Amino acid sequence: MNEQFAHMIIAIDGPAGSGKSTTARLVAKKLGFMYVDTGAMYRAVTLYWLEQGKPSIQEFILNLPIITLGIHPKTHEQQTFLNGIDVSGKIRSREVTENVSYISSLKPVREKMVEMQRNIGNSQSVVMDGRDIGTAVFPNADVKIFMIADIQERAMRRLQEMKIQSIMPLPSLADLMDTIKQRDAFDSSREIDPLKKADDAVLLDTSKLTIEDQATKIIELVHTFNNQ
Repeated sequence: MNEQFAHMIIAIDGPAGSGKSTTARLVAKKLGFMYVDTGAMYRAVTLYWLEQGKPSIQEFILNLPIITLGIHPKTHEQQTFLNGIDVSGKIRSREVTENVSYISSLKPVREKMVEMQRNIGNSQSVVMDGRDIGTAVFPNADVKIFMIADIQERAMRRLQEMKIQSIMPLPSLADLMDTIKQRDAFDSSREIDPLKKADDAVLLDTSKLTIEDQATKIIELVHTFNNQ
């Protein structure tokens, strides 16, 4: 994209399977911004906890790992490193998925991750997706999007992702819908930075939109903001 943008922060929030990560990645690529998948950061912390044998939370908090992010030069995919090792694939395991909501609800974990996320966003233009970007991480983000989608559509998307990632055995669609509902309830009711739409965020229902359609709508909002 030829248009020049000043430093800009685009916050994309929403529940699991709403399409935010795939769309945010495409928007970042089209705009030439850095893409930050904050969910991957929490997954990396969760992976570390699991690999350490599920230590007590007190012990775990004292030894939080070093997490860094990178962008693959060819695919523009985010790479997530845990203590210097690329764990981009390992953090998508079912065990990590089943435990990430719990670990990400811990206040010391969120404080450390939010600090890292702010440092990244304050240093360059970013498209950052998660569950609390527009409400807690960057409440003054230039453009805020809250993405939603029908629960069955979200489950189908997640099932397709699991197939692509060769995660076996695959759950049934009904079981996956139940899992997503449970995670929605947990994320929305947690005490620290719960999942919710920021008052000034634009609601985007992606149930019947392609990824390109979603990216186009968001980029239109970015242009509108940039021309104000």
